Amino acid sequence: MLLREIFIITIFGFSIWTLLLFIPVGIIAGILSTVTGLASLASYPALLYLTGGVLNPISANITNTSALLFNVVSSGLSSKQELKGHGKELMKVMTIIFFGGIVGVILLTLLPSKDFEYAVPVFIAAAGIGILLPSKDTTKAATSTEFEEKSVGSKKMLADIALIVGYFLIGIYGSYFGAAAGVILLAVLSRTSKDPFPVYNAIRNVAMGSANVIGTILYSFKYGQHGSTHIYWALAIPLGIGFLIGGYVGPKLVRILPTKLIKVVTGILALVLAYTQFSSAYSIHLFYFF
Repeated sequence: MLLREIFIITIFGFSIWTLLLFIPVGIIAGILSTVTGLASLASYPALLYLTGGVLNPISANITNTSALLFNVVSSGLSSKQELKGHGKELMKVMTIIFFGGIVGVILLTLLPSKDFEYAVPVFIAAAGIGILLPSKDTTKAATSTEFEEKSVGSKKMLADIALIVGYFLIGIYGSYFGAAAGVILLAVLSRTSKDPFPVYNAIRNVAMGSANVIGTILYSFKYGQHGSTHIYWALAIPLGIGFLIGGYVGPKLVRILPTKLIKVVTGILALVLAYTQFSSAYSIHLFYFF
């Protein structure tokens, strides 16, 4: 009886039971985040539905973004082995995503909430398809003439510019919504990195944190046009504790799981998330078992 009374005690409007429930949700989401880039497959719907509809989509997003900071810390510590010798590449990706994140926060605080919901399924579906498509083999060496080398050099410069733009856009999206942003970055890195999957996956895990940092800082002081939009720290903290645990476990699983299996599962889960968000935004249900 006493235990039941404890669980119905509320903190900032949420029962202790609800708050404690977000720790295992965070663990699952943290593992999903570091292995597949799809933390929001678990955490975002939980913030919307387990709180009785208290959070609107943007509040759920920014609360999730803030909690993900814990995931970045633990995944970075767990990925020391993979990140060793890749500091320069990591800083480049992080810096570009950081500045893109600033633009994303501005857009999120200015654009109508409904536009936000409509855009999400498109980006997630693109991420799922991108990760399922075969990656280009960058390990094969090739001989070339001087003319071919110049041509390759020009193409490389254009490719580098395109990559910078791509990272910047991912940064915008990462702070604007965040769901499957890690999958988009993972899809890009799978086609541009010469490193094995565990390495560029570790870079992705930590680099996306720069969008989360700028998002959390600015969301803490700016509400935009949505008066009720803010970070629910009472939920972000227990969710973050779960992220801290799951984020540490995830990179260790990546070392032992087959890369192809991870990519296939990631792509399929991204498409499932895209469908659920599509159904929610447009009120169209193609499959009634979801």
